[in-house]
Amino acid sequence: MTSHDARPSSRTGYTPFEEELVNAMNALANSADAPSVDTVGIVRKTRRKRVTAIAGLAAALIVAGGGTALATAVSNGSDASRPAAATTATGDDATTVLVNGSKIKREFAGLDLDFAKQLLMKSQLKLGTVSKVDCGKNGKPGSVHSVDPHSPKTVSIGDTINLTLCAG
Repeated sequence: MTSHDARPSSRTGYTPFEEELVNAMNALANSADAPSVDTVGIVRKTRRKRVTAIAGLAAALIVAGGGTALATAVSNGSDASRPAAATTATGDDATTVLVNGSKIKREFAGLDLDFAKQLLMKSQLKLGTVSKVDCGKNGKPGSVHSVDPHSPKTVSIGDTINLTLCAG
């Protein structure tokens, strides 16, 4: 043996460096706590996030669907909210009368003759001629097909309105 070689310890058979290294590693292994992982908590948090995301998406779809239904109901309903000047002369206007005296829009589409007469009386208008036209499959027999004069022209209280009914 040379002077540079460490002699094995008589007690353990290790050199002093090896003994010190083993003791340091044992101290480190015994002192460090093992990490604790809450897997149940992680899974619960992930599920909660997923459920929240799905609920948010469902709410957005419901709101969008409700908005669509509301827009459809408004567009299919009465046009009383639209000013008379903004009305265009389309097929829908062929059954609409604008009463100038009260700026009221009266819709006659699909009404039978009795209801149309009542609406004319309520609007203080007179019934003129009643004629019939073949509507094919588009109209119910006896319902109002068109009025004359119609929107965008306005009529005054006491004016005469001519009705055209579907013949069937």
